[in-house]
Amino acid sequence: MRKTRADRPAPAILTVRPKPGRPSRAILTVGTLNFPAAIGRNGRTVFKREGDGKTPIAAMRVLHGYVRAERVRNLRTALPMRSIRKDMLWCDAPGHAAYNRPVGAPFASSHEEMLRSDGLYDLCLVLDWNISSRRRNAGSAIFFHLIRPGYEPTAGCVALSHRDMLRLLPLIRRGTVLRVL
Repeated sequence: MRKTRADRPAPAILTVRPKPGRPSRAILTVGTLNFPAAIGRNGRTVFKREGDGKTPIAAMRVLHGYVRAERVRNLRTALPMRSIRKDMLWCDAPGHAAYNRPVGAPFASSHEEMLRSDGLYDLCLVLDWNISSRRRNAGSAIFFHLIRPGYEPTAGCVALSHRDMLRLLPLIRRGTVLRVL
């Protein structure tokens, strides 16, 4: 028997709450599970601007993900995942037509490399922040990715440990909401 949309369970909602006294630290909750997380180096904001180092206070849908296939194998997720290649970049230049979009190398305008040597994007989920409806300077490359050692702050993303991300991935699919409070 074929399952209909009404038969499928609703996507999980991931809730990110600030950790008291630590503006760049947070707790990510899904159901009864809690995970330590890092957020923007300057905390959270409802007025996200490009380069402000803040995580947007918003409900953002997970669109798809990227993976370093040579470093991460046997993923369990229903989320569409793309292998990261050396020529993959993400435009963060507000004045460029490809602002907050993936682009290919070579690319002269400001951008982020997706194939990072520090491993932060070995597992990287794209959140629908300023993508479906873009506004210049409203922030770009807001991802859900892996953490730096010591839970160092991000540039505005939400980050988890590799182990915790692997535990969460089976619960995440396109349309899952990551809600930053």
